[in-house]
Amino acid sequence: MNVWVAGARPRTLPAAIAPVLVGAGVAVGDGRATWWRIGLALIVALAIQVGTNYANDYSDGIRGTDSARVGPVRLVAAGLAAPAAVRLAALLSFAVAGAAGLVLAAAVSWWLVPVGAACFAAGWLYTGGPRPYGYAGLGEVFVFVFFGLVATAGTAYVAEGRLTGVMVVAAVPVGLLATALLVVNNLRDIPTDAVAGKRTLAVRLGDARTRDLFTALVAAAALWPVVLAFAGRPGALWALLAGLLVAGPIALVREGATGPKLIPVLGATGRVLLFTGLALGAGLALG
Repeated sequence: MNVWVAGARPRTLPAAIAPVLVGAGVAVGDGRATWWRIGLALIVALAIQVGTNYANDYSDGIRGTDSARVGPVRLVAAGLAAPAAVRLAALLSFAVAGAAGLVLAAAVSWWLVPVGAACFAAGWLYTGGPRPYGYAGLGEVFVFVFFGLVATAGTAYVAEGRLTGVMVVAAVPVGLLATALLVVNNLRDIPTDAVAGKRTLAVRLGDARTRDLFTALVAAAALWPVVLAFAGRPGALWALLAGLLVAGPIALVREGATGPKLIPVLGATGRVLLFTGLALGAGLALG
C-alpha cells in the first residue's frame, strides 16, 4: 500500500485541493454554495490528479524516460509494479472521477461531460499516446488551463449553476502555482529529460530561464489577490499572507539548487498553493 501511495505522488495533491477551496469560496461569497456538489467536485479533482500521476508513471516508464530519474519514486521505472497494474490504477482513478462527474452533469449541465472528457484526455496524453504534449513543451499550458481555470471556475460553476467573470479571475493564481509545481519538477529533470528526448519547456528554455519562469509564476500568484480586490472582492487580500511562504522556494531555486536538492521545493510550492487556496477561499467567502 505504501508503494501505491507513493506512486500517487501525494505532494501534488494540493494542485487538486486548492482549486476546489477557491471555487467553493467564490460560491459561498455569492451566497449560492451547494455543498454536496462541492464535495463531488473535490472527488473529481483528486481522482483526476491521482489518475494523471499514475498515467504519467505508466507512460514514462514504458518509454524508458524515468530510467535515470532523481525525483520521487516511479512504480514502473523502479520495478515496484507491473506496467499493466499501474495503467489499471490510472483507469480506475479516472473512472471514479467520471462517476462523480456524471452525477454533477445530471444535476447541473450535460456540458460537463465533454469538459470532463477533455480533462481525462489531458491527463492521459501529457506523457501518453503517440505524440505526448508534455514531450513538446506544452505541459505548462495545459496545467494552467485544466488545474487552474477549469478546476477552479468549474467548482464554482457546479456549486452555483452559473459562470461569472470573478470565477475565472479567481482561478488565475491557482493556475499559476500549479504551473510552478510542474516547472520546478521539470527543472529538476532537465539533464535526464534531455537525454531521454523529452523536450519539456524547461529543456527548451534551459536552466537559467526556467528558474526565472518559476520565480515569475510564484511572484505573480502572490500578488494576484490585488487584482481580485479591484474586481470587487476585497476579502481576497487575505491571500497576500501566502506571500510569507514564497521566499523559501524562490530562494532555493534562485540559489541554483539542482537534482535532489530541488525535491523540497516541490513540497514548499505545494504548501504555498494549499495555503493560497485556504486563504483565498476564506477571503472570498467572508468578503
